[in-house]
Order: sequence, then structure tokens, then C-alpha cells
Amino acid sequence: MRRFYTVADFCFAVALAGDRDPDRYLASFAAFKSGDCPEDEKLFELSEDDTLQDAAEAEFLEEDSNDMGHTMLYRTPEGYRVELRYADGTKPHVVETDCEFTKAKALIRWEDRYAATALISMLRIVFAQAILPYEAISLHSSVVVNEGKAFLFMGKSGTGKSTHSALWLRHIEGTELLNDDNPVVRLVDGKAMAYGSPWSGKTPCYRNESAPVAAMVRLKQGPRNRFEPLEDIAAFGALLPGCSVLRQDGRLHDMLCMTLTALIETVCVGGMECLPDKEAAEVCRREALKDLRLI
Repeated sequence: MRRFYTVADFCFAVALAGDRDPDRYLASFAAFKSGDCPEDEKLFELSEDDTLQDAAEAEFLEEDSNDMGHTMLYRTPEGYRVELRYADGTKPHVVETDCEFTKAKALIRWEDRYAATALISMLRIVFAQAILPYEAISLHSSVVVNEGKAFLFMGKSGTGKSTHSALWLRHIEGTELLNDDNPVVRLVDGKAMAYGSPWSGKTPCYRNESAPVAAMVRLKQGPRNRFEPLEDIAAFGALLPGCSVLRQDGRLHDMLCMTLTALIETVCVGGMECLPDKEAAEVCRREALKDLRLI
């Protein structure tokens, strides 16, 4: 069965074998479900294929353990292969893509209780790479909207991105959470827009909404609340670590860098040393809104 979804105005298709309905396994995608889209407007299609073989001709690139499970990345003659496991000794879920990330085939172990999680992760992996040629980025960040403007908070795991968003929600009137883990930022007619997504980490916030970006702030814990505007290389360095990209793919990495270069000319980028208190939210908002590009 085939379904279509639209995230950040990008349409893509998911096709599962037989009568398996993607909607059954993609609960967080409910707000993003859409009608059929023309072939030339489709970002990619992920199709179930239980004939995928072992990675005999693949070049091993990277192994990692993250919020998507234990992943192994390979380069294949056609493109890329990612294997995902959620327990030792289990057979992997597999997704293979072409070099352009327009076509993806998936081997899903339905007997595994993490099968739906694997499918959601596969879509996140493919989507994050497929959007890069279109001045769009999938970011590891938390984003809130206040007075119609989006504020994105980035930082290393455990820094307090979700905590800082919670402070805004509690203390800055009119603030709403747009996404708590993987929003999308896209340049549209030269302006940066933040979009909610079906990937939001531990916080179930799956809003199909968008807002113009006011600021992108890299957080770090500290003994005081201090906001520092960043420009040029410093701004670039603050944003790059939070971006989803296959570092081994020079073409995609170059596209990401071009988009980031344009972003830092468009929005306020800052670094903030902060405490988990009300003042941190107030200082962040006040200092970010001083940027003249918002007027």
C-alpha cells in the first residue's frame, strides 16, 4: 500500500508490501499525510523490498549508536546502505538508496518489535539527505515560536535544549513548541523558515506548521546567562554540528555549506551560556531580537 506525506513542503511516498498500510506504522506522520503528488514534484519514494541481500559489494564507512539505534553505513555501487539494529544478535533492518536519495528500498523485519521505529528512522535518514539540494536542512535542535517567529536552540546532547524551550513555554507569554528534536530549516525566496516534522525525539510534538526564523542559538551550560551574537566563521561553526548530512558525501556536504552560508546572512546566530532559569529565556529572547535583520 502506498501513502504520501508532505514535510516542509516536500512531498514523498512510502510503499509497503501487500496490504500493509504505512499509516499504521507512522503514527507521528498523521498531520503530514497528503494526497498524491506529481512525479516531478516527489522528493523521494521509499519502497519495501524483502529481497535486499547482504552488503557483499558495499564499502563500510561508519558505525554509530544514536537515537536511531545502532547504525552501520556503507557505500554501494548505486549509492548508500544503512543497517539499523536495536538489540545485539538481531538481524538488521536495511535501507538502500541511490546517490541522489530519490529512490530508497527497505528491508523491514516485521517480527522485530522495533520495526515501526526502524521505518521512521529510515525515512528520517533519507529525507535529511534528499532535501539538501533545495536549500533545506534537517537540524538536531528544539524550536519554539513566539509572536510568529521561530527560535531554534542547538547544542550537544544533555546541554539543555529541551529544558531551555520549556523555560520559554513557562515564562515567555505566547510561546508554543514547534518541534523538540528534528525541525527543518529551509530558505524560501531568500527568507529562512522553520518547519515542524514527524521526528521530535522523546517529546511527542508533531506539528505541520511553519514560522520565519528569528534566531538560531547554540547553548552551553554555564554559571551565568550571557548571549553572544556570532558572525561569519563563528556562526557557521555554531550551526554545522547540528546539521544532518553524510559527511562522506562531498556533494551533499558542499550543498549544506552553501545553505549555511546563506542562512548566517539571513538570521541572527548566537551562542548562549546559560542557567536553567527564567532569566535565561528572557535574556535569549531580548538579545536575539536586537538583530536588525528582523525589522
